[in-house]
Amino acid sequence: MGATAALSASQLAVEPGQDVACPVIIRNAGTVVDQFAIDVVGESAAWAVATPNLVNLLPGESVTVTVRFAPPVSADVPADTVPFGIRVTSHEDPAGSVVEEGVVVVAPFTAVTAEVVPAKAEGARRANFEVAVDNNGNHPASIRLDPTDPEDDLTFWLQRPELVLSPGTAAFVRMKARPRRRFLRGQPRPHPFRVLVVVDQRESIVAEATMVQRQLLPKWLVPLLIALLAFAIALVTLYFTVLRPTIRSAAQAEVAAQTGQLAAVASSAQQQASRAAQQASSAQQAVSGGGSAAGGKSSANAAAGGGGGAGGAGGNATASNGQVLSGGTATDFRIEADTPITANNATTFRSFKQNPAQPANTTLLITDIILQNPFGDTGLLRVQRGDNGDVLFEIGLANFRDLDYHFVQALVFAPDQPLEVSVNCQATTAGPNDGRCHPAVSFSGRLITNTP
Repeated sequence: MGATAALSASQLAVEPGQDVACPVIIRNAGTVVDQFAIDVVGESAAWAVATPNLVNLLPGESVTVTVRFAPPVSADVPADTVPFGIRVTSHEDPAGSVVEEGVVVVAPFTAVTAEVVPAKAEGARRANFEVAVDNNGNHPASIRLDPTDPEDDLTFWLQRPELVLSPGTAAFVRMKARPRRRFLRGQPRPHPFRVLVVVDQRESIVAEATMVQRQLLPKWLVPLLIALLAFAIALVTLYFTVLRPTIRSAAQAEVAAQTGQLAAVASSAQQQASRAAQQASSAQQAVSGGGSAAGGKSSANAAAGGGGGAGGAGGNATASNGQVLSGGTATDFRIEADTPITANNATTFRSFKQNPAQPANTTLLITDIILQNPFGDTGLLRVQRGDNGDVLFEIGLANFRDLDYHFVQALVFAPDQPLEVSVNCQATTAGPNDGRCHPAVSFSGRLITNTP
């Protein structure tokens, strides 16, 4: 048997930064002279020391060794009950080594620091700060932040007014300071304030800072307004001294030129009117002496000049065989397309004809066309004459919703030249959800019966 050890106390209490002693009686229980090493095992080994830590004992001899526990003032050593073991190792009989156990109670200590970052901040409407709080103690700390302004010129906003910090941790709490009254212009005004940091509802730490309130108007605004005013005055002066006289002189010269041209035109017109009056007088004398034959011829010439093409005063049209078409009945009809969307932007057109078809032995005169695309379809629309594809005009559907044409010279459709509307549908947006296009064309004109 190697050694025996006995602790004077199995439970100790110590304040951080101080130490406590624990005497240990070590006895050589063997039959030979032996050397014993004394050390501390457990969490407290880093801040415990045995004095002496090595002893030589004769058989049956005892010695008292002092073990001191000295926890540092650090957050790394939490306030808690820390178990320890004092180990006595025999050099001659390692199997006879012993360990005596106990606990040391580390007392709590508080070490909280705080500061406002930055210490000075500027702003016209508000300034942004952060309250930095560090818990350097060895136990969790309950923190409450209370910003105050001795002059009551500021109001404050805190991201969180209360927090709990673990040992060895820090927190940054955002804070905004706003002045109660603002000013447009003037010198910056400092507003010192402080933040009370209440720890565990007992201790208070004061962190001080200053908000510098600036004017609302930017410093560059007044010089800019002065520069703009000077520029405006320069422009007005330039206009009245240079530009306006130049414009007036040019206008007067143009008016004089136009007046001269008008005077020349008026003089020419007056001369032509005088010659026309003379010719009228001569014609009147000729009519008075020429008899009724000349008058009849004149009337016949006037009658011959009264005819016209389609859309003229007489409302006549000429067919392909030279026949003059006149009279007839008014007609109007509508051709509505219903065609699917072409795949991959194909160029295929689908044709739609007048229904009912144009009667036989008639000629159709079209004077008005109204194009309608109410659903905003896209693609192409053609109006053509005859099955041979005589395209009269072609228009993109995306270019109109409602569009009308009125012809002075009517469009003529013979019985063997039916009126067709062809549509190439690319896409539809606002129409019925059927994947098809629905444009329509309304036609107005006259339907004339052909005479053999």
